Amino acid sequence: MEENEKTNGLTTAEYLHRIVLNLPEGPGIYQYLNAEGTIIYVGKAKNLKRRVYSYFSKEHQSAKTKILVTKIADIRYIVVNTEEDALLLENNLIKKYKPRYNVLLKDDKTYPSICVSNEYFPRVYRTRKIIRDGSTYYGPYSHIPSMMALLELIKKLYPLRTCRLALTPENISQGKFKVCLEYHIKNCKGPCIGLISHEEYMENVGQIKEILKGNTQSISALLMEKMKGLADEMRFEEAQKVKEKYLLIENYRSKSEVVSSTLHNIDVFSIEKDENSAYINYLHITNGCINQAFTFEYKVRMNESKEELLQLGIAEMRERYKSQSKEIIIPFELDMEMNGVTFTIPQRGEKKHLLDLSVMNVKQYKIDRLKQAEKLNPEQRSVRLMKEIQEQLNLSHMPNHIECFDNSNIQGADAVAACVVFKKAKPSKKDYRKYIIKTVTGPDDYASMQEVVRRRYTRILDEQGELPDLILTDGGKGQMEVVREVIEDELHLSIPIVGLAKNNKHRTSEILFGFPPQTVGIKQGTPLFHLLENIQDEVHRFAITFHRDKRSKSQIASALDNIKGIGEKRKTALLKKFKSVARIRQASLEELAEVIGETNAKTVKESLQENK
Repeated sequence: MEENEKTNGLTTAEYLHRIVLNLPEGPGIYQYLNAEGTIIYVGKAKNLKRRVYSYFSKEHQSAKTKILVTKIADIRYIVVNTEEDALLLENNLIKKYKPRYNVLLKDDKTYPSICVSNEYFPRVYRTRKIIRDGSTYYGPYSHIPSMMALLELIKKLYPLRTCRLALTPENISQGKFKVCLEYHIKNCKGPCIGLISHEEYMENVGQIKEILKGNTQSISALLMEKMKGLADEMRFEEAQKVKEKYLLIENYRSKSEVVSSTLHNIDVFSIEKDENSAYINYLHITNGCINQAFTFEYKVRMNESKEELLQLGIAEMRERYKSQSKEIIIPFELDMEMNGVTFTIPQRGEKKHLLDLSVMNVKQYKIDRLKQAEKLNPEQRSVRLMKEIQEQLNLSHMPNHIECFDNSNIQGADAVAACVVFKKAKPSKKDYRKYIIKTVTGPDDYASMQEVVRRRYTRILDEQGELPDLILTDGGKGQMEVVREVIEDELHLSIPIVGLAKNNKHRTSEILFGFPPQTVGIKQGTPLFHLLENIQDEVHRFAITFHRDKRSKSQIASALDNIKGIGEKRKTALLKKFKSVARIRQASLEELAEVIGETNAKTVKESLQENK
C-alpha cells in the first residue's frame, strides 16, 4: 500500500490530481478519506488509475456522488494481483471500516448455526454464538424449520449425549458420573460410564458431520452396505436397526433433494433491489440438496448497480461459508473473474430450476422486509403505493391527492353523482361530496359526469382550494374523454386522468391512462391494483348509498305529501314512529290514531289503501 502526505502550498484539488496521475493501472483497492482522516468510501477497480480518475474528470448525475467528491481530502490505495483479490479485500475493508458512502451489510438478525463441539465426546446443538474454541459450525440457517428437521434426524440416527459434563477419560475411569434419564429412554448410549467406546462415538460424529455438509447420499450408501453385511452374517437384529437408520435418512433425502444428485458443489445467487436496499439470496448445493441457504440485505448508499452489489454479495457469502464451489449460477452477466470458477446463466433445465428457486426466495424476503417496515411505519406503505402509481403512469410528482367520480340513476330518475377523495392512499371522508344532477334529463352518464366535474373544479378554482394530483373515472375510454374535455378544454387545467374499466362481472379489469387511452400493465392482486380497485368500490358505494337515500325520500314524499291534512309535522311524527311508508300502511287505525288523531288516521289509511 502506498500512502501519500500532502505537500505544503498545494490546494486539495492539486494534491488529489497529483495522486491520481501517479496511480498504477493494475487491479486494486482505493480509499477516499475526508479532512479528518476518516475513510468515507472504499472501492475496487480493474484499473486503479482509470477508475479513480473518472470521479474527478466528469459531471456526475447522482447527487450522492457529487457530495462524496466534495468531501474527498486524501486518497489511499492497495495494489493486488487479481480482480478476485480486489473484490475480497474491498468486502473486508467495507465490513471493517463501515465507510459512510459505501453499501452497508445489514446483519441485524443473528441466524442460528449447528455446532459440533470440540470435546472428547462431542455434543451437537443449535447456537447463535460462534466461539473459536476448535468446535465446528454449520450454517447459519435462515430457515429455522429446516435446521430443526436436520437436528431431529441426527437425534434419531445417532443417540449422542446432551449433557454438559466434562467427559474426559480420567473422569470416566474414576466413576465420577451416573447415567441420567436420557440413557433410560434410549436417547443416549451412556458415554459417561463407558457404555460406548470413544472410537464408535467418533465414528457417529464423523457421519453427522457428513450429513451437515449435505453428503447424505454417501451416508445412505454406507448404511446400505453395512446393513447387507450384517444380514450376510445372519445378524438380523442389528441389520434391522441399521435399516431403520437407512430409511430415516432416505426419507429426509427425498424431502430435501430439489434437483438431480449429479449437481454437486454449486453456488446460486440472485438479487432484488429497491430504492434504498438490495436483497441477495445465496444457495449452496451438495449432491442435489440445498445444504446452505441465506438471504441478506445491503443498504444502498451511492446508487450502486445490481451488478456491483451482486459482486459484493458473492464475495461476502463465499467467504462467510468458506465455499470452494467451482461453479456459480447467477441471473445475469457479471464483469467478474474468479480463479478456477465458472459463472453460469442457465436458460432451462435443473440449473434454471435452482436459479428460479433462489429468485423466489429473494423476492419473498423482500416482501417480508417491506411488510415488517410498514408495520413499524404505516405511512411507508402509502408512500410506496403512491410512488408505484407515479412510476407506472410516469407522473411528474407523487399523487398524494386522488379524486374519483361515479354516477348513479335508474333510467334517469333521481340521478345523482359522488366524488370520493383519497389523501396519502387513504380515504379522506370529510372531503367526500354528493351531487344531485341538475342540467341533465334522462339517463346520460357522459353529460352527468361532465356536469359534476365542471361543478367540482369550478368551485375549487373560485375558492382557491386544493386541486387533485390525479383524477380517476369509474368507466372506460368514453368517460375519460368527457372528463378530459372539461378539465383541459374548458377549465384549462393539467390533471392526469385514469380510467378504471370493469368486466361483465362488475370487477375492475383494466386500468387506462393517456390520450388516446392505453392499458397500463398493473398486475391484478398486487397492493397497487387493490388500492385503485378499493377507490373505485368506495366511490360506487358512496354514490349508490346517496341514490338509495334520495329515491327512498322521493317515494315517501310521493306517498304522504299528497294526503290532505297531513303536513310536515304529522309526516315526521309518523315516520319517526313507524320508520317507513310500508309499515305505516300495515299499522292499524288505532296505532295511527295514537300519533296523529283519529280523523287524520282514517284519512291516511284510506289514501294509502287507494294508492297501493
